[in-house]
Amino acid sequence: MQVINQEAEVFLKKYLDNYAPTGFEMPGQQLWLEYLKPFIDTYEVDAYGSVYGVINPESDYRVVIEAHADEISWYVNYISKDGFIKVIRNGGSDVVIAPSKRVHIHTKKGLVRGVFGWPAIHVRQGDDAKLSPSLENIFIDVGADSAKEVEEMGIHVGSVVTFDDEMEVINNRYYCGRALDNRIGGFCIAQVARLIKEHQIKLPFGLYIVNAVQEEVGLRGAEMITQRIKPHVAIITDVSHNTNTPLMKTDKLGDVKGGAGPDLSIAPAVHNNLLQLIINTAIEKEIPYQLSASSRVTGTDTDAFAYSNGGVPSALISLPLKYMHTTVEMAHKSDVENVIRLIFESLQHIEYQQDFRYFK
Repeated sequence: MQVINQEAEVFLKKYLDNYAPTGFEMPGQQLWLEYLKPFIDTYEVDAYGSVYGVINPESDYRVVIEAHADEISWYVNYISKDGFIKVIRNGGSDVVIAPSKRVHIHTKKGLVRGVFGWPAIHVRQGDDAKLSPSLENIFIDVGADSAKEVEEMGIHVGSVVTFDDEMEVINNRYYCGRALDNRIGGFCIAQVARLIKEHQIKLPFGLYIVNAVQEEVGLRGAEMITQRIKPHVAIITDVSHNTNTPLMKTDKLGDVKGGAGPDLSIAPAVHNNLLQLIINTAIEKEIPYQLSASSRVTGTDTDAFAYSNGGVPSALISLPLKYMHTTVEMAHKSDVENVIRLIFESLQHIEYQQDFRYFK
């Protein structure tokens, strides 16, 4: 089974290089939907931009596979009289990586290029040598001399700022770029839909392939879409930390390694019976997997699905990721393939109106 074909690779790069900041996901969602359309029967878009395609929409038993579409970014918060721009976070943006990064500022006149400036090392001496990036001191330079010039470019308070970085493949082994968290998940569930279509799999339920918005600011898109679909089962895919890199403590953060397979979460929101079905599938199909634990919440859309509609049996299949919330996020190609395989195979073990309750 060819899990990722050449057309899928082309789509992946186009999708990851596109911009879809939280609250402004539409360009990415349109790309994703156009790719998905040949593999689904119908689709819907909700008021805030979450998109889902449906296979077997006539079924009254609904199974969801889900990812989130948004990426971290910045908002313009203040423009100084001499044309420098101050920002605030939109999602979990990391101030440490900002200095010296190129950015796009999104305006109605188009994209405006800029950079996060930073004082040269030569002038950071004495107490200034201890200077480190913070929300109070990072700034964007668009080459303007005044606030008026900045505003004439179309930039205003509330304009969204994204980093300018493209996807590449490192050592023919790792996908690397910005926004793998979690557009790589959207890519995975789209491939599941493709495989179902190509292999003519007849599912005994309605399958809802969901790409939700606004996860990075509190799972908001998933909260809304759960009420719209009212699923009976949900399998969520997101990213987790590949902890086998320098400065990561495996005894504290868990031992999850790139190339060792999908990361399956054990957490209060994860339904044990559904998780066991996925583990049994992995064993049967010889798909490698890893386990991790979350003490209270998963911090993913799993929490929104699990606690909706009186309780929805939910599970989380994560892709180990290096350097999360940076512009060089890295995911092992074999892990991407195995996330797709595991979701695809697990769906074929879910029966029509399967009851996951502990006591029947």
